[in-house]
Amino acid sequence: PVYPNPPYDGQFTFTRLRYGPPLGEVGQRVPWSHDYPLGERHFMQIMKEVTYLHPKTDETSILGLDDVELGRSPVAYMTEPGYWFITDDEAEAFRAYLLKGGFVIFDDFAENRGGWAAFERTFRRVLPGARFYDLDVSHPIFHSFFEINSFDIVPQMYDEGRPVFRGVFEDNDPSKRLMAMINFNTDI
Repeated sequence: PVYPNPPYDGQFTFTRLRYGPPLGEVGQRVPWSHDYPLGERHFMQIMKEVTYLHPKTDETSILGLDDVELGRSPVAYMTEPGYWFITDDEAEAFRAYLLKGGFVIFDDFAENRGGWAAFERTFRRVLPGARFYDLDVSHPIFHSFFEINSFDIVPQMYDEGRPVFRGVFEDNDPSKRLMAMINFNTDI
């Protein structure tokens, strides 16, 4: 079952993005729900143990791209974005979220699961002029908390080839804010 979103109280809450209509139940056939709710609970438990973030560990939020509550989430997560589809209203609202300072992590997709071309086509409806930058291990995001000096440590459970990490930056300038982290050909 899809659990209700907790009321907003300022405490960090994992926010998963859904595409398509709200559902009462989800499963492996609903791509955006892959690993729900265990994935976020596990990740937030780790964050609780290794940081001072003090996130909610049992409650998570699932929000549509045009939900006004998304503005209260500094970080959002989408899984299986190769299958992502979007309306014009969702594209406009999600664009506003990103431009106002929101950050999104796209994760868990590869050519055999929706593919890059489908993702890029949809993302360009949100930010038409966006440029995708390949990130290597020298990028600061890989040295912000954990020291990641090689992508060889990223296990490939079912995606062939090497993982690819890409970013979208504010004003297409890699010296500015990272707005989107894209984990392609891998499942972090």
